Amino acid sequence: MARSELTLRVLFAVVAIPIVAAAVFFGDWALAGLLAIAAAIGCWEYFGIARAAGQLPIRAVGIALAAAIPLSLHARALGVAGPTLTTGALALVIICAAAIWLRAPSERPTSAVASTLFGALYTGGLLAFGYALRYHDYVLGQVDRRAGGALLLLPLLLTWTSDTGAYAVGRAIGRRKLAPGVSPGKTIEGALGGLALCIVVAILYAHYVLVPWAHLAMLPGSAAIFGAVVSIATQLGDLFESLIKRDSGVKDSSHLIPGHGGVLDRIDGLLFALPVAYWLLGVLRIYPVPL
Repeated sequence: MARSELTLRVLFAVVAIPIVAAAVFFGDWALAGLLAIAAAIGCWEYFGIARAAGQLPIRAVGIALAAAIPLSLHARALGVAGPTLTTGALALVIICAAAIWLRAPSERPTSAVASTLFGALYTGGLLAFGYALRYHDYVLGQVDRRAGGALLLLPLLLTWTSDTGAYAVGRAIGRRKLAPGVSPGKTIEGALGGLALCIVVAILYAHYVLVPWAHLAMLPGSAAIFGAVVSIATQLGDLFESLIKRDSGVKDSSHLIPGHGGVLDRIDGLLFALPVAYWLLGVLRIYPVPL
C-alpha cells in the first residue's frame, strides 16, 4: 500500500472512530441520524452499481426511504410512528406510486421498483438493526439502557476483527480460494483465521466488557457461538457486495472515502452482521449480573 494511501486511511480512522463511538454511546437521535446518513450514502452508491448493471432505480425516492428507515425506528421509540411492518408496506406503496410517473413502460418499471426497494432495504433496512440492537427488548426489560451501547459495540468490533483477521491470515498462509469467481483474493485459510479470532475476541469481550460495564453475563460457549456466527455473517456480507460489484463491472462502490473506496465498501460486512447479532441476542443465554 502506498504511503499516501495509508496516511489517508489513518486520517479517516482518526475522524470516523470517535464519531461512531459517540453515536453508539449516546444512542437516540445521534445514533439514528448517523445510521440514516450512512444508509442514504450507501443506497446512493448501490444505485450507482445497479445503474452500471443496466437497472434504472428511482434514486431520489429510494435514498430518502433508506434514510427514513432508521429514523422511523427512533420515531417509533418516541411513540410517533407505527409498527415496522406498516412502515415497510408504506415504503413499497410509495415506490410503486413513484414508478407510475417516473418510469415509462419502456424503462422497465418492474425492475425499477425491485431495485429501488432492494437498495433501500439493503442499506437502510439492515443498518436499522444497529438502532434496534442498541435498544434491544432484552436490554429495555432487564438492565439499564446504557448496556445497549456495549451490545451494539460487540458486532462492530467483531466485524473489524473478522476483516482484519481474514486479511492477515490470508496474506500469511492463504492458499485455497474461498470464492474465486466472486472475490479472488479471499482464501479459506483467511476466512477461518477471521472466524477463530472473532471467537477469541467475543469471549474476552463478554468477560471484560459485558460483565463490568453492561452488567450482563454471556456464557463462554454462547460468546464463542456469537463470535463465530457474526464472523460468518460479516464475510458473507463482504462477498455479497463483491458479487454485485462484479456483476456490474465496478471495482469500488464510490470514491467518497480516501483510501477506502465508498461507504458501502466499508460497511458491507456490517450490513449482514447487525441483523444476525440482533437475532443471536434473542436465542443465546444472556442474563443480568447482580449489582
